[in-house]
Amino acid sequence: MCVSMDQAEFSGTTLYVGRRRHAEHGLIHVLGYQNTATNLADGPNAMLLHLPTSRMTRGNFLSAGHSSDILSRMVDAVRPVSADAAGDGMDWMSREPLSAVEVFDHDIYTVLLASDPALIHGALAQVPYRRRPRLAPRLLEFYAAHYPGHAIAVCCFDNAQAAQAKPLLMWYPPTDPDRLVLPALDCHTGAPPDLGADVPVDHWVLFASDEAPDGWGSPVDYGPGLRDQLREFLPATVVGTHFGEQALPNGDFAISHEDLLTGDLDRIHRLRPSL
Repeated sequence: MCVSMDQAEFSGTTLYVGRRRHAEHGLIHVLGYQNTATNLADGPNAMLLHLPTSRMTRGNFLSAGHSSDILSRMVDAVRPVSADAAGDGMDWMSREPLSAVEVFDHDIYTVLLASDPALIHGALAQVPYRRRPRLAPRLLEFYAAHYPGHAIAVCCFDNAQAAQAKPLLMWYPPTDPDRLVLPALDCHTGAPPDLGADVPVDHWVLFASDEAPDGWGSPVDYGPGLRDQLREFLPATVVGTHFGEQALPNGDFAISHEDLLTGDLDRIHRLRPSL
């Protein structure tokens, strides 16, 4: 359910993307990503996410704090509708200058955030040894060839057992504001993903927009204690569906903003670069 730099297993993936106009940052997309990871490599490993933006810094990563169930509450909001229909301390408003590569800790991960996949090789030495994965040159070449203009987040981890991490939450000015994309390429071996393959899926896929009409979607109850700084990035209502017990063409999940506003989740499609 994602791409890893070495042997791993991932299950129970939840993906969220929302479009909103933020009071300070303007038109942005907000991405949420969470799964259960088991590292099967001999040493550290990493999960790779390609993001449809050219402007990302560590200030774009949002801390879930004590609200580690944000995405599961979104799933709870849509589950009754979808089940039958579907087969800690971050600088919130950072104005840091753009950097080609940044390395920082976020929850269980050490994140290597690069504006170009070609820069990852030289930056791995900045990752602490206990979390530094083995280099996978062919995998990095794959991203450089197929996802130019995308930021790449290499989320390094060293847990040998399955671990439920807090959700990864981040915002960014999207390359295409009118298409909402969820990174869902699949390959757990360290090799480049096979773009011609069908892969098994186990995903909750969630979307939102602050331009949705009245009565659209399902309201989300985030519970007490959600900080105002985080609430500014989260939707009041979401739509979503579960993809499981099937194989789909390898690729991302995507929907146009226009189709999203109609609530037509049949228009969710798999998106992949040219073979």
